[in-house]
Order: sequence, then C-alpha cells, then structure tokens
Amino acid sequence: MRLSGGSIMELLSLFGFNVKRPNTTLGFWISLLVFFQHSIRTFSASSYLVGLGSYDITGPAADVNMMGYANTEQIASGIHFRLRARTFIVAEPLGNRIVFVNLDACMASQLVKIRVIERLKSRYGNLYTENNVAISGIHTHAGPGGYLQYVVYIVTSLGFVRQSFDVIVDGIEKSIIEAHDNLRPGSIFVNKGELLDAGVNRSPSAYLNNPASERSNYKYNVDKDMTLVKFVDDEWGSVGSFNWFATHGTSMSRTNSLISGDNKGAAARFMEDWFEQNGARSSYDSGAYEIPRRVSNIIPNLHESHHELLEIAASFQSSHGRPATRLMSVARRVRNVLRQADKPKFVSAFCQTNCGDVSPNVLGAFCIDTDLPCDFNHSTCGGKNELCYGRGPGISCLPGRSDEFESTQIIGDRQFRKALDLFNTASEELKGKVEYRHTFIDFSKLEVTLGTQEVVKTCPAAMGFGFAAGTTDGPGAFDFKQGDDKGNPFWRLVRNLLKTPDKEQVDCQSPKPILLDTGEMKQPYDWAPSILPIQILRVGQLVILSVPGEFTTMAGRRLRDAVKSVLTSGNNKEFSNVHVVIAGLTNTYSQYVTTFEEYQVQRYEGASTLYGPHTLSGYIQEFKKLAAALRNSKSVQPGPQPPDLLEKQIGLLPPVVMDMTPPGVNFGDVSSDVPQNSTFKRGETVTVVFWSACPRNDLMTEGTFSLVEILNGKDLWVPAYDDDDFCLRFIWSRPSKFSTRSHATIEWRIPQAAVSGVYRIRHFGASKGLLGSIKHFTGTSTAFVVV
Repeated sequence: MRLSGGSIMELLSLFGFNVKRPNTTLGFWISLLVFFQHSIRTFSASSYLVGLGSYDITGPAADVNMMGYANTEQIASGIHFRLRARTFIVAEPLGNRIVFVNLDACMASQLVKIRVIERLKSRYGNLYTENNVAISGIHTHAGPGGYLQYVVYIVTSLGFVRQSFDVIVDGIEKSIIEAHDNLRPGSIFVNKGELLDAGVNRSPSAYLNNPASERSNYKYNVDKDMTLVKFVDDEWGSVGSFNWFATHGTSMSRTNSLISGDNKGAAARFMEDWFEQNGARSSYDSGAYEIPRRVSNIIPNLHESHHELLEIAASFQSSHGRPATRLMSVARRVRNVLRQADKPKFVSAFCQTNCGDVSPNVLGAFCIDTDLPCDFNHSTCGGKNELCYGRGPGISCLPGRSDEFESTQIIGDRQFRKALDLFNTASEELKGKVEYRHTFIDFSKLEVTLGTQEVVKTCPAAMGFGFAAGTTDGPGAFDFKQGDDKGNPFWRLVRNLLKTPDKEQVDCQSPKPILLDTGEMKQPYDWAPSILPIQILRVGQLVILSVPGEFTTMAGRRLRDAVKSVLTSGNNKEFSNVHVVIAGLTNTYSQYVTTFEEYQVQRYEGASTLYGPHTLSGYIQEFKKLAAALRNSKSVQPGPQPPDLLEKQIGLLPPVVMDMTPPGVNFGDVSSDVPQNSTFKRGETVTVVFWSACPRNDLMTEGTFSLVEILNGKDLWVPAYDDDDFCLRFIWSRPSKFSTRSHATIEWRIPQAAVSGVYRIRHFGASKGLLGSIKHFTGTSTAFVVV
C-alpha cells in the first residue's frame, strides 16, 4: 500500500485529526511516517474501518400523543424505558463508507433526515450525504409523535412537536459523531437463523390471496429468518451487532402511556446489558443465562443479617426535595458508572424489516367479550372491529387480554436469545466493496412496466376504508372493518367535506374505496408524501434495501428476490453468496406496501398501500435499476427532491406554563413513601410517589428521572437501576389537565437477580417558574431492605 501526502491527510481525517496542509514542519512528517508504518500493517489485515455509536432520543414524557396507533387518547405520561439512536459506520480505508442509524422510534422522518444531513455537511463536508446515510425506525408505537412533516401523520399530536423533533435530530447526529470518532480497523461477520415464536401473520386471509404456487415455496406465512452482523474491533474485540427480523412493535397496546422501545428496544437493552456482564469472557455459553442483570456487576453481595440490614436502613429517612444540577441526573446513570472510558461501548440494534403483516401477539386474535377467535376475513366480533384484539404471550389478570409489559419482555427476550446465538456462532466474514446507490422517485405518477409488458401507473396517495378499521394489534373505531372494498355513503359524505377524489383517482386506486384522498390534499400543506427515497447499501456480500414503508411478508420476499436476481445475473460471482435484507421504515414513511393480490382484499395493509395496486411493482422496477447500477458500477440520477416543510409546520400543543407545589412542600418531596422498616422480596414491587414537575421542562437526555440506589458500606449510595432498566417505571400524573401540580410515581419491580441489601428510590426532575426559569431538583425515599 502506497501513501501519498494526500492519502496521509485523508487517513488522518479518519482518525479524527484536523491537519492543515500549509506550513507543515519536516519533523511532523517524519513522526507521521512512523505512525503510519503501524497503520499500514493494520489496514493490510483489515478490509474495513468500523465505528459504532449510541445516543438518547427519549422525547417528552408528558402531554404528547404517541406515534403509531393514531389514538388521540394515548398521551405520554412517563417512561417504561428510554429510547436510543444506534449507529454503525463501515468505511473502506481511503474509499467509500456507509452509515446506518437504527431509531427506537415508530419510523424515520424525511424532515429529520434533511436536518441531520445538513448538520453532518456542516461538520464533515461531503463525507456523509443523503446517499450513504440510512435512518431506520424499529416501529415502536410507544414513542412521542409530532416529528414527521406531513399532515396525516401529525394530526393526533396536535401538529408538529418541536421538542420531539429536536431530540431525535440531536440524538442521531450525536450517535453518528460517536460512531465516526470510534472508526477503527475491524472485521464484520454475518449470520442467519430461524426464530419461530416471535411473529404471526395478522392478515392471513390477504396472504392466502397470493398465488398458491408462490406460497408453496415457503414454509411459513411470515418470514422467520433473523440476519445479524457482528462488528469486531481489531484491538478491542466485539463492539456491537445489528440484526434484522420482522415483527411489529405492538407488544405495548394502544392504551399504554409510557414511552417504550417495545419488544425490539427491550431486546437491544438485554443484548447490551448481557455484553456488559459477559462480553469480556473468552467464550460464551448461549444456553446458560437469563435476562441480564447489572447490580451484581457494581458491588459484591452484602452479607449482613436481615436484622442488621434493617438497622442500617432505619438510619436513612426520606429526604426533603432539594436543588440539583442537570449533570447530577447524567452522572448517576447506571451505564455511566459501568462504562469503561477507554473502550468503545457495545452497541446492539434490533432493526425492522418487512413487518407489514407480522404481529408479535403470537397467540392469535380473539374477541374480548366471548374469548372466541375473531372473524377470519374481517377481524371482527359480531361485526365490530373494536372487540378483536391480538393476544401476546404475557399472562394478564384481565379476561381476554395479555399483559403488555410481560409480552414485550417475552418477545424481546426471544429476539435477544436468537441474536445472541447468531452473534456467538457468526463465522462468515464480510469481504468486498463498500458501496451505495440512492435516488428519489415520485410515486404519485410512476410509470411501471409489468412482466406482460403492460404499462401501468401508480396513483397519488390515498387511504381506504379498511385503514380506519385498524388491525388486531390496535383496532379502530365506529363501523369500519378490514376487507371493505365498498365503503359506505355516510363516510363518503364526511370524506367529501375534505376532498372528493375525481374519477381518475378512483379508477387508479380501485378496488380500494377511498376514505382520505391524502395525496391530493394540500392545505395547510401536504398531507402525504409523493416523492420517496429508495436506497441500497452494500458491505461485501451484505446488501441492505432501504425502503420508506412497511412491506408485507410476500411483498418483501418479491423485492428481495428481484434484487438478488439482478445482482447474480450473468454468473456474477461477486454476489454469488449475497445476503439481501430489507430495512423497513427507512429515511421517510409512506405506510404500507402489499402485493397486487393482497391489495385486492383491502384489509388494513392493502387499504394503507398509498399509491395504488401497482405500488410494489413500482418499487421492484426501481430497485432493480439501483441493483443493476450497483452490479455494473454505474451512477444513478438523484431524482426529484422532496419538499422541506419545516417552515410550514403548525404546532398546537400548549406549552408548560409553570409548576407549583402545595405551601410548605418542595419539588422532590416524598408524597407517598415506603413504610418504615420495610422489607421486600424479589418479585415484589416498591412504589414511591414524589411531588414533581412536568417532564417536558427537561427531557433528561442521557440522564434519568428515576433511580434505584443500593447502599455500599455505611454511607455510599451506588446507582443500581434507572430509566434504562426494564424493571423500573417512571409514571407522571397531574390531578387535572391544566393543573400546575403533579406527581411522579416510581415503581420498581424487584428483579430475581437483585442483590440483597439496603436500597432507596431517588427522583430527578426540573420545574418551571412563572417567568420561565428552569430549576432542577432531586429527592429520595426512606431506605428499605431487599432479601
């Protein structure tokens, strides 16, 4: 490998050096050459530079509508566990690079990506662009909304929510910066395996409308394969993994009000925590573990008797709320305590793929009034969709329902265990080029040539009557039902008050009866996207198809097969062992994509396929062009640019006016404490209520609202569990909508792995004064014993 002066400058930039060419001394260049003697040897052993990063993107935990179910009553009021942006960057030394960001969010946003790319350009120039950066959502339905730019996706959040938008943009940027700064020589491995019990088809009647000859090629009516990539730093060893598996982020229900990453966010935390505890071991036993614990990593077991522990606990009464700093919340986070400052943290992401018709509620759909299976074709109970719910594996005390928290944990744990198995056995190394292709397509009027050489067109976006029926994961309301290809006169009359579709649009969308003609609704600005990004990322024999929607199982299979056939045509040995994965809900959002046959049935997914019956054919046509360009080392045209609607956004969410407490009460004071001399057993729940303030005053980014502390020695309190832990819940409430008083309830479900000892609960918050000043506070409960 030969290095010119320009090459050395570029290599320095990879390692974070900012070197200016003029006035460089001879001594500097000599020392530089010595440095690169080692670097050259390293690069000869590693084909890639690998960097991973992660950052908090938890949005406002109060007052903001959740994104996903479009349920106006699902308003955030606390945190189940925090949301993160996780990033990997893969670069060729002196060559191409790609960035993949996985968000604990419902989906990517076109506006978010526009702003992220602007920031990256100002920092890195043209190193990272819309072409080589992909931003993908896991599809949790338990994150704050209001961060997309099109009207139909922000109606229920009362329009645009700047706080939701900003925290996601900031978190993505910081995760990419961290990954960039962590770029080091390394290797990448890929592995693939079946996970059988984490997803079922929620629209089997639509799936059955696909040709029997096609269905016979597959054992299951959903994809059961998980594809995982493992990142290994040449010096530090394993530094992360990303995987793709199809199941919806709907283990948490449409009535949940706690921010949550749902089953994929849970799986990511389990994997990262497992690595903190086990990653340094020379070998792994994937069969001998439970959901990871943290406390035992922080301090050893305490050996005092129960009586001695009670005596110690009695000396620590609840504290009055007192002033705090923003940094206290950050410094007390458990992961900060455990982090090795000189080593990259392990980052694990559980990414979404073609999940369009795949539900995590694996026990099936049942009527909650009769406990009988729902109607097969329409998912109704006595003609009503509101009573038909998918049932997750968690056991609930409510008849006909499942425990959403337990279901989230179980489905997350199943994905984690499969990922761990693939991680531990990954042996196929990625080798080859790092490449990408990206273009924008106007899907409102795309000409598509079918296999019969017939030329058809896609349509302006529209949603059918079956859309309003919802799904078995989250039923709709009124008299809508899935599989409706007729509509009804009353709702047509309501529709026409907004926009009456013309005959051309009706014919184009047929057999979909149009409920909302969103693609032709432009007031006060665009209701739905027309221009969509499509993108291919390649690392060796791994090819990632970035799609801006939710492909159903068979739609995803057809797209993957079409791309693979192009890449491998003509006996092209470069792609002979190619792994093609779909990254769903990436770069922007445009709802669903079904097959032509599934579209005819008009269940929820077909009714939500915006651009008409030939939408999938359009995607396949355009992705085949990208794949051909990739195979033949050709460039592609950028296509028409999507709109930037930030300046047109309207937000109607009222601001926080001020926070107050009763006379004589401080923010952070305990309102409801644990009983004196309390002892709790593992599996029991500890509940403490504090006088608090609105969480919108400070999102506590990279910090925590809730904290469980354990006593180490006589007076040192050590962080044990926080907002990032599955066992701890932060629940915020106010007595009435416009009240200035509020409470924070912190619930700790004591894990079986918790260490015996003396514990207490701490709360961090921030209050807003009448003149707008923000003051941070903290408070603690009375100490108690866990045995």
